[in-house]
Amino acid sequence: MGKFLAVVLFVAGVSVLPAQYCYAANTPCSGRKGGISHCQGRTFICNDGSVSASKRDCSADNGGGSSQPLGLMGNEDADMTPTDNQAECSCRAGHYCTGPRGGHFCITDGGAKSYLRK
Repeated sequence: MGKFLAVVLFVAGVSVLPAQYCYAANTPCSGRKGGISHCQGRTFICNDGSVSASKRDCSADNGGGSSQPLGLMGNEDADMTPTDNQAECSCRAGHYCTGPRGGHFCITDGGAKSYLRK
């Protein structure tokens, strides 16, 4: 009877494990980026001011490209736009600069470069 009970408990425990993995998924701006602040067209802008490297489309995931905080549906905004002035390359403002080798980046709130996907 003891072995039967052990087998039943083992099978019950193993059957619960796959259900827990269903909830483990990475989201754009997860971890130390602090979550999603808003969308700039198709791009996720994170709470730390950086750009998410996610392949997902922010405007499709959140029902529109609003640059307002998520949950507030507003008018559609364009994707991030290029600028020549390094001082205006803010990720939050939706502008990016082009580096000497053609890479696109914007400046986070902390002053670091956040590179955009190609």
